[in-house]
Amino acid sequence: MTSPKIIVIIPAYNEAQSIGLVLAEIPSVVSEVIVVNNRSTDETATVAQKAGATVLTENQMGYGHACLKGMDYVAGLEVPPDIVVFLDGDYSDYPEELLDLIAPIIEEDLDFVVGARQKALREVGSMTPQQVFGNALACTLMKLFFGATFTDLGPFRAIKYKRLLDMNMSDTTYGWTVEMQLKALRNHLKYKEIGVKYKKRIGVSKVSGTLKGTIFAGVKILGWIFKYSFK
Repeated sequence: MTSPKIIVIIPAYNEAQSIGLVLAEIPSVVSEVIVVNNRSTDETATVAQKAGATVLTENQMGYGHACLKGMDYVAGLEVPPDIVVFLDGDYSDYPEELLDLIAPIIEEDLDFVVGARQKALREVGSMTPQQVFGNALACTLMKLFFGATFTDLGPFRAIKYKRLLDMNMSDTTYGWTVEMQLKALRNHLKYKEIGVKYKKRIGVSKVSGTLKGTIFAGVKILGWIFKYSFK
């Protein structure tokens, strides 16, 4: 794959403080950055637009809703991308590591690469205990049921666009990441993880920052795993 067209999709809810920093550090190899404003009540959309992003609005709350909105936009492009990268807007990831994520797809012809927030690479306190436990549980179950080698459900990930379309993604909330990984396994995609750095986010997490969000995300993730384990 030479000179692939790369598009980044960023779901964003009240990330006005961080979205500009994220956009400023996305490598220039990216053709277009799509920020999906998911009912923000702050200046997320304005900041993103001024920073040069394509800004979409998704009024149905939910991480997956926002990602699907971005995919709908991409589907309408005259020239489709070769690779789609998903990245959060809270500045907890290091956007420049996008180059490391896409390299195995370009150089090794892999289909899917997940950025794993390994303990040695992440800032102390950047992931809550419930996030660490939930990731470990989900990945252990995927290994048990499907022989998977995933160690994280990290949202920073890259995938060949054609393979993404084949997945028929449907989750509208916090099961989005695990749905993608399960479908990568089911579809026998060539995948790998690479370690990525991770720091404390700007602002409070809408998922792990609240008890309700943590429980809801956990139920969704386990639901997807058990659904696929009996197929």
